[in-house]
Amino acid sequence: MLDPSVLRWRSHPFMRKKRVSFLVILCLVAVWVSVYLTTFSTLMTVVSVIILLGALGPFFLPTDYELSSDKIKVKFFFSQKEKDWSFYRSFYVDKNGVLLSPFEKPSRLENFRGIYIRFAQNKKQVVKFVSSKIEKQEVRK
Repeated sequence: MLDPSVLRWRSHPFMRKKRVSFLVILCLVAVWVSVYLTTFSTLMTVVSVIILLGALGPFFLPTDYELSSDKIKVKFFFSQKEKDWSFYRSFYVDKNGVLLSPFEKPSRLENFRGIYIRFAQNKKQVVKFVSSKIEKQEVRK
């Protein structure tokens, strides 16, 4: 039975944004062809494929989110992050998601220590849930 106090969803930008996905693939192919034509090395081309696909993994692969009354779970590929709400002190909302930060004030480290949660047509629900768990809020545009 599903718990109403738990919010679960899957974010998969590659499947949701078809036009952007096509342009990204087109650019990647152009980069890989350029790498091959400038180096004439299959090894360098394979390395560039691995690096670029690894960097763009969150765009190409789905991410599962679960917000419960006591913790946040994020499952991506073979990894899973799980943190208590008490770890986070502030959050910042933008058009694509919300950044949960362990710092009370903006810090350069929050992108490394915080966690970014992407929306999937559920912005209002997620922001309401997060704001009920974290008192301090700031909206970035």
